[in-house]
Amino acid sequence: MAAPMLWLLSIFSILSITACIDDKCAACNAVAAELEIQLSKEKPRNHLDMRHRLDSKGQRQGKVIDYRMSELRAVELLDGLCEKMQDYTLEKLDSSRREWIKVHNWDVLTIDKQEAKAYSKDISSYCGRLLEETEDELTELIKKGSVKQGDVSKVLCEELSEHCSGARIIMKQQLFPRHSHSTLAAHNIPQPITAHYQEFILITKVCLLQLWLCA
Repeated sequence: MAAPMLWLLSIFSILSITACIDDKCAACNAVAAELEIQLSKEKPRNHLDMRHRLDSKGQRQGKVIDYRMSELRAVELLDGLCEKMQDYTLEKLDSSRREWIKVHNWDVLTIDKQEAKAYSKDISSYCGRLLEETEDELTELIKKGSVKQGDVSKVLCEELSEHCSGARIIMKQQLFPRHSHSTLAAHNIPQPITAHYQEFILITKVCLLQLWLCA
């Protein structure tokens, strides 16, 4: 009974991992970093003259809009952002840490290129979902001048999407509490049973965490 259950949980865990970005906070920060790059590339622009109509006296009617507060600026900043995320991939720092990096030359990558390209598609798809959830609010904040260099990650990842909110960190801590000694061992449970039980609990927690991250 235990073996089939572990097998099913393992399959479910694998499917969950492939269905979404494991660490949404890190992925969101990568998207925010790319948006920071686009902000840094902006050049001064003239105001937008929307006075296209003439009144009875021949005077032009309409508004002159500051480009920095215009919807056009928001569109230009966000348009193509997710396509640019295809230049990113997940790099392994050590046995337990990875980070999203921008690749300037795919030919010099030391990691498996097929795997690297798969990660780039993953984060590009994640970016699409992220903007779908936040674009309206993000556009309004850009128009209000509330999205500035150095603040994008806070606005996008903490306030709008909440992918870096404290709630997720607390959830992870609840799913993976750190104990110095095994509770089962303290009750003199035979070691083989302890090992299987711990494996079952670990896989269950991984499944729950994946469901939480994909929510």
